[in-house]
Amino acid sequence: MALAVSCDDTTSTTAAPAPAQRAAEPAAAPPAEAAPSQTPSAHQSEFANLPAPYSQADYSLGRRTFKNCQSCHTIAEGARHLVGPNLYGLFGREVGTVSDFQYSGALQSADFEWTPERLEEWLTNPRDYLPGNRMSFAGVHRPDARHAVIAYLMVESGYGGEAAPQDAPTDAED
Repeated sequence: MALAVSCDDTTSTTAAPAPAQRAAEPAAAPPAEAAPSQTPSAHQSEFANLPAPYSQADYSLGRRTFKNCQSCHTIAEGARHLVGPNLYGLFGREVGTVSDFQYSGALQSADFEWTPERLEEWLTNPRDYLPGNRMSFAGVHRPDARHAVIAYLMVESGYGGEAAPQDAPTDAED
């Protein structure tokens, strides 16, 4: 069996039956695949109200990709901080301003608000985007996974559904 895991939390597992097993199995019709849902999930339809490219993102991929983030961040309103701050209300917030979180000097002295576009740049490579921050995460390198996790954060963190100003804030540091 082969197992491959990437930083974008995409995992694939492949196992081929042994040649003897294949010969012994009777020929049968392949199992019917589940028909794709005719309507998008409630969460996927929430993405439709987001600005492009996030409106076209995959909710399931965003949720899976966020699993990489949740070891350091919470996202629920009122949830506690972990190694990084709670991300609820991230969009439109001035960077480094959650009063009960101890930010790095780099984030304390940064002067911008978190927007989906800023988070896009940040998640590509946090260390390069703002040198001196404490976030040890290497980034989300696949654009589809990055769009999906940002859309997931927008839906799950109370984003208002309107396109935020170009320099809107977001707190995402470990």
